[in-house]
Amino acid sequence: MQLRLALVGAALSSLLSPAAAIWPIPQEITTGKDVLFIAQTLKITYNGGSLPYTFGFSPSPGPKCNDREIVQGGVSRALGAIFQNNFVPWKLRPRNSNFEPDVYADKKWVTSLSISHAKSNSSSCYKPLAGEVDESYTFKLTTDGEATIEAQTAVGVLRALETFVQLFYQHTTGTSWYTNLAPITISDKPKYPHRGVLLDVARNWYPVKDILRTIDALSWNKMNRLHIHVTDSQSWPLDIPAFPELSAKGAYRKGNSYSPADLAQIQEYGAHRGVEVILEIDMPGHIGSVAHSFPELIVAYNLIPYQWWCAQPPCGAFKLNNTDVDNFLEKLFDDLLPRVAPYSAYFHTGGDELNKNDSMLDEGVRSNKTEVLQPLLQKFIDVNHRRVRKAGLTPMVWEEIPMEWNVTIGKDVVVQTWLGAESVNTLTAQGHKVIDSNYNFWYLDCGRGQWLTFDNGAAFQQFYPFNDWCGPTKNWKLIYQHDPAAGLSKEQAKNVLGGELAVWSETIDPVTLDSMVWPRASAAGEVLWSGRQDAAGQNRSQYDASPRLLDMRERMVARGVGASPITMTFCSQSENPEECSYIV
Repeated sequence: MQLRLALVGAALSSLLSPAAAIWPIPQEITTGKDVLFIAQTLKITYNGGSLPYTFGFSPSPGPKCNDREIVQGGVSRALGAIFQNNFVPWKLRPRNSNFEPDVYADKKWVTSLSISHAKSNSSSCYKPLAGEVDESYTFKLTTDGEATIEAQTAVGVLRALETFVQLFYQHTTGTSWYTNLAPITISDKPKYPHRGVLLDVARNWYPVKDILRTIDALSWNKMNRLHIHVTDSQSWPLDIPAFPELSAKGAYRKGNSYSPADLAQIQEYGAHRGVEVILEIDMPGHIGSVAHSFPELIVAYNLIPYQWWCAQPPCGAFKLNNTDVDNFLEKLFDDLLPRVAPYSAYFHTGGDELNKNDSMLDEGVRSNKTEVLQPLLQKFIDVNHRRVRKAGLTPMVWEEIPMEWNVTIGKDVVVQTWLGAESVNTLTAQGHKVIDSNYNFWYLDCGRGQWLTFDNGAAFQQFYPFNDWCGPTKNWKLIYQHDPAAGLSKEQAKNVLGGELAVWSETIDPVTLDSMVWPRASAAGEVLWSGRQDAAGQNRSQYDASPRLLDMRERMVARGVGASPITMTFCSQSENPEECSYIV
């Protein structure tokens, strides 16, 4: 009983602690209790020179790094979030409590914000390999109102500015903004260099504005990768000028595709926010949409019943022993990769769920035997990865390529796992760099039931009550407890670059996107930035995380992202975590 009370007391202390305001939690933080107000007349300097606050400022377009413009854009967004898109935290304070400072009493003000970073970003600013960009920062706010950000890079400054935003609340009057945490000292850096979300835009299409909004939310959570699964057997929504018929026939309708200008806008928008956009063309499976324009390249397209030929309808795979496929991909990559290379270090070539039976229908193969198909797949990967490297990009693949097919891949290739911890263990032991997307924890579409339909009879009985394959729903608590490096040796853990949450879009579309992703993805964002364990080596507690995630959710909503609630207001206003806990 005494131990339980001690734990609850510690949890209550964390609920009321100033660190409750910040997500993801900084590596080191100390705070006080002084109130400081902030005004739009704040004096801002950058590397010793004046930096004007221009609402809505955006860096110049084009694939070039300009540190000053990146920082100025970050300052514009940060102050816009404080002054135009903030919130009154009544949901996070005790019911009917007088939690706000007196706006009519004498005030102390944040008078200045001094920003500096030690070095100019290199040409890889827009296309960093994992770990190439130093995202660390320090932040100080004195009781005299002097705020200081110091970082190694402009991207580190962006991360610090998001922390700065989270220190301030709007007053009920609507014309004052304040923090009650001064003085503040923070030293912060990410645990993992790759912290992202995979967005499938082929099963359901998303307008550019939804992708840009997702990039915004990623940046607020200090996440730095958006992996766009841009094509699949269902649709081809990417314009390729060398092959205009691909999207003209393969998109769901005219206009439901991304032009070269759209792609550049998405990539630049991410780069300006420290979010690298990674494209995936999944192949040689999951490529059936090519059949709408080049049916001679595809085998087993939309065969029924699908389950003999692919994981889900419609089926369709590239012919593995076909020079026309090779010529097609050469021309495709010659068009696409030079447009990707200025903004990203990576290109994802897919490789998941290739069904052996498809090649039985391929007149150039006529076999489903692994010993026949493996050499063909090895050649396919070798040739296309050479093309990726020639374009100045590093290849990425799904885990089946090395794990199921025993394809030899280069040491530079990043392997994305989804089938569980055993895959991570095996691949890291072999020396491969790994991105973890464990479906047991980080698949955000799971738990919504089957999207297939079932006629009365055997299929109905077999699948009743129509649960999906990967349920239950991955709630934020389950997501939060997953550690990508759990059970690995120190040497193996070095090969875990980070992780991605997967937003497969069979049952998600622009209407539901925000509420399906946020704030659940925020939970993984903290694991990947702060680490699953705290400085003492203890797993982070839901008691500590919940009030901070509640705060982060309110901020995202105020900034235009329709994030879901994680509990009811009774719980968010409670000062006693036991009131909304299951006690045993």
